[in-house]
Amino acid sequence: MTKKKKGANEDKIIETKSKTVSGKSQKQKKPVEIEESLKEEDLLQESGTDSDYDGDSLPESLDSDDFDSDFFDSEYDGTQEGTEDGDVEFSEDDVLGNLLEHEGSIDNVDDEESEQVESDNGEEDGSDEGSERDEAVEESDSSEDEVPSRNTVGDVPLEWYKDEKHIGYDITGKKITKKEKQDKLDSFLATMDDSKNWRKIYDEYNDEEVELTKEECNLMRRILKGEAPHADFDPYAPYVDWFKWDDSIHPLSSAPEPKRRFIPSKWEAKKVLKLVRAIRKGLIKFDKPEEEPNVYLLWGDDSTSDQKSKHLTYIPPPKLKLPGHDESYNPSLEYIPTEEEKASYELMYEEDRPKFIPKRFTSLRSIPAYENALKESFERCLDLYLCPRVRKKRINIDPESLKPKLPSRKDLRPYPNSCYLEYKGHTGAVTTISTDSSGEWIASGSTDGSVRMWEVETGRCLKVWQFDEAIMCVAWNPLSRLPVLAVAMGRDLFFLNTELGTDEEQEITKERLHSGNIPEPEASVAAIVTWLPDELYGGIKIRHFKSISSIDWHRKGDYLSTVMASGETRGVVLHQLSKQKTQRLPFKIRGLPVCTLFHPSLSYFFVATRKDVRVYNLLKPGEATKKLETGLREISSMAIHPGGDNLIVGSKEGKMCWFDMDLSSKPYKTLKNHPKDITNVAVHRSYPLFASCSEDSTAYVFHGMVYNDLNQNPLIVPLEILRGHSSKGGVLDCKFHPRQPWLFTAGADSIIKLYCH
Repeated sequence: MTKKKKGANEDKIIETKSKTVSGKSQKQKKPVEIEESLKEEDLLQESGTDSDYDGDSLPESLDSDDFDSDFFDSEYDGTQEGTEDGDVEFSEDDVLGNLLEHEGSIDNVDDEESEQVESDNGEEDGSDEGSERDEAVEESDSSEDEVPSRNTVGDVPLEWYKDEKHIGYDITGKKITKKEKQDKLDSFLATMDDSKNWRKIYDEYNDEEVELTKEECNLMRRILKGEAPHADFDPYAPYVDWFKWDDSIHPLSSAPEPKRRFIPSKWEAKKVLKLVRAIRKGLIKFDKPEEEPNVYLLWGDDSTSDQKSKHLTYIPPPKLKLPGHDESYNPSLEYIPTEEEKASYELMYEEDRPKFIPKRFTSLRSIPAYENALKESFERCLDLYLCPRVRKKRINIDPESLKPKLPSRKDLRPYPNSCYLEYKGHTGAVTTISTDSSGEWIASGSTDGSVRMWEVETGRCLKVWQFDEAIMCVAWNPLSRLPVLAVAMGRDLFFLNTELGTDEEQEITKERLHSGNIPEPEASVAAIVTWLPDELYGGIKIRHFKSISSIDWHRKGDYLSTVMASGETRGVVLHQLSKQKTQRLPFKIRGLPVCTLFHPSLSYFFVATRKDVRVYNLLKPGEATKKLETGLREISSMAIHPGGDNLIVGSKEGKMCWFDMDLSSKPYKTLKNHPKDITNVAVHRSYPLFASCSEDSTAYVFHGMVYNDLNQNPLIVPLEILRGHSSKGGVLDCKFHPRQPWLFTAGADSIIKLYCH
């Protein structure tokens, strides 16, 4: 094609494009001209591929094998000049021309020739198809997503089509014929005429040339220079620490250990081999150990010898004879006995008869199972059981020496051992007792509904309060200046004024028990308890939503804890007497509560459920600080040592556990002393004594010494078994005197006993 013809074509292309933009273009079909223009294009491309002067000769040229095209692929088949209706499909150059026209640039000569074909095509179908493609190009931002590849053969190697006239199939299943190769001269002329030829790369897969955009060229330049592909990428961006280092307990990665950590190091093996060679050559020498003289007593006894072995004497097993040729499964014929020899074996005595007679088998799999395998295994087991090869020396130990050496009971006095006084007056079983802080008075509650206050030294009943229900618990306020008695029965908790103490103390007590200024409870507490005035005895009454099973005062005498065994998570509440206020625990109770205790000196709170004991910190609400695992069937009661580090837990199976909380969360000692259920345990405030009472009508007194030295374990010694109550219902409660080594016991026989030393 000459330059004049190209100039004429450019004029036609410009006119065609202007008509396409205005939407009034009418294209006519000229098959002859289309075929000529396509043949010239094929010649140029073939000459371009075979020419020595191609894109690789330029300094910034690119190869089609290294980069993929982002432009639309051609949908035109060179073998098809038209369809049955006379329609002509668009080539890739047509679509590329429309794209360049949309961007406002007309640079490619091949695009102009394709536009000339469009201008010559005058049918309406062709114009409609071209307008649809123009709209698709204008609407799409990425040609890679809109137009698929022209060749649809997939990952099939193009070498398979080396001897064929086509390179694959289009989307309609028609063959895509190969373009004719241009000679080197036409390729060179096309290269010189086109100023943008260095941007073109040859797509071998679709058999076409693709022109790279300026953005793609700049991208390639940055990659060749070793820079980031995108210009807006900052390789030195400030580091953002995305990981949160606070409270991190897990590793950053849980990936499995790599294989290289389990494979022996090659360099270490070389180093070891080098040292071994140096030792063998004598380059590295070691000091020989001094030989100790093997001297022993010739006439001495082995038991008194200094050379006596530290371990037991070892007798090695006898070594078996190695197998020979006759024991092979396929021995030589000379080892196989004849029939006459076998008959002679039968005539021999059993001792002289050979144990093994050789046999011959053709293969190893034809050998039968050993007949005496089970018998020999059994005999081997008998040998190991009856004839051990290690000599064991028996040690004669006196069983009495294994018993722990306990101090004498005379050295552990004083402790209660005999009944000194009895308090009689109740008509029903005495369920609970409590002593005041001074030790002068004792209060008791019974199933007959009466609460009595006794004088300790004389046994005189000073005062009686009568109620309609059986008394469950009584507890005296630990403060001597506030003589208030807490009484629990059914769902009600009463605060009674004992009218003891001075006039000033009575005024303070009456102010505390005045029910005129009871504040309104919170919504969460109102469903559990209700503060009411006691019209019967002029005190305060607190009504709970479930029956009360246990109460316990705080050491400062202002707070009181109540336990409702059937209340579940709401079964434990705290009452403040000074503010007449009730609050729930700031933590969740796990299990059914049995009893509670305040720590004698710290802000810890002990909650005993049926299986275990949990320790909570009231100043830090949340999970339990410690969980004591009792291992008991069901807990019945507990008591804490005055030091606060040891806890005693009683159970309904007759066992009692001593916990050293500084040592472990499991019992230090478990005492099985009662045959029946333990009803209560008690610890003395000043003496090293603790006691337990049971339904078997007995009370056990123990000596429990706790040392200040943390390396020395507590000393627990059983001292006395106190009997005296009838076997009707046993001993229901026991309490120590606050100052003297005395023990009070309350029995089901309606009698309270005082045991002294």
